[in-house]
Amino acid sequence: MGPRREKAGRTDKGTRSQTTRTKQTGKREESEQEQRKEEAGVWSVGGLEVSTGKVPHLFAINGSTVLLPCTYASCIGIKNLYFNWHYNNNGSMMKLCDAVIPIEGVEPKVSVFHERVEFVGTSKGNNISILLYNITYEDDGEYICFARNEKEKNRNHSASYMLYVVDQMKEIDTTLTTIIVSVVGGVIGLSILGMVIKALVINFLLKDDEKNKECLVSSGNDNTENGHSGAKADNKGTPKA
Repeated sequence: MGPRREKAGRTDKGTRSQTTRTKQTGKREESEQEQRKEEAGVWSVGGLEVSTGKVPHLFAINGSTVLLPCTYASCIGIKNLYFNWHYNNNGSMMKLCDAVIPIEGVEPKVSVFHERVEFVGTSKGNNISILLYNITYEDDGEYICFARNEKEKNRNHSASYMLYVVDQMKEIDTTLTTIIVSVVGGVIGLSILGMVIKALVINFLLKDDEKNKECLVSSGNDNTENGHSGAKADNKGTPKA
């Protein structure tokens, strides 16, 4: 009985030890997954929203300086808002900068990891934008702005911004647009001219009709006066009995 009990005890200890190692491994894997999500800028839907503007792309000339815009918003406010910028280098995420904003209105201490990047945002305007100096063709690609709000149980959100580096800006051919605008303007002008002519003709006809009416009234009055005068003359010429 003694050896069996000892063996059973060792079995129970081994089972518990294996269970503990399994839990620790699971927690470590979950932590690594969360970290990978953070680095990759994966987002989940929540109250926190991040935006890179209505037009999330830019064509810029090689050698110029560009603004990569990003703002955040939260209906319930922020606490220890963590944010970062990444550059998607052919699938490999390159961190450009990151920081934590403790509360609203407090400026963050930003860590910059790229020599040509400068943080130009301000927490007072919910702005976490950056500048990229002296861009090259290698800077062409996708930039991701990521934020996570501790006040919303670490909900996070991200938005991308596309930068296209070109040698020179293309001139837009506006010939077709000019032709269309000219045709439309001509049609509108002719319509207005037709309405003006129509109004003048109607006005002229109304005035002419009023003149004809006045002439008829005047002619009737003349005839009436002439008739009365004739009657009086006849009465006077009648001999007395």
